Amino acid sequence: MLLVDTNIFLELFLGQEKAEECEKFLQKISDGEFEAVVSKFTIHAIEAILNKSELILAFLRNVQGALGLNVYETSVEDEMAASMLMDKAGLDFDDAIQYYLAKKLGVEAIVSYDKHFDKTDMKRKEPSEFLER
Repeated sequence: MLLVDTNIFLELFLGQEKAEECEKFLQKISDGEFEAVVSKFTIHAIEAILNKSELILAFLRNVQGALGLNVYETSVEDEMAASMLMDKAGLDFDDAIQYYLAKKLGVEAIVSYDKHFDKTDMKRKEPSEFLER
């Protein structure tokens, strides 16, 4: 299982530089070729950044219809644990919650363009690494 970071979805939905790569990767998850998880915290962050009803609706429909994507409901306890990891792992809260959940769920890697994860003991991979499979 993989944990998909916020920036992977934003690349696609904001039409950024690596949008096509992210679309292909997320399509593989949607088709059930890969099993992945996204946190409810991530979903809310994306909704707030997109801030347009049609983009939010398209994003949520994609999440809901993705065969290989699970949504993890973060609890207050999860967020407290992540906040306690911030200083130790040298991460901001957004990254700390991703890192915490990746460890808790025992995922293979965090799929992200955020190099902050490289200083942790968690593997970080980019979508292109899964398109070669």
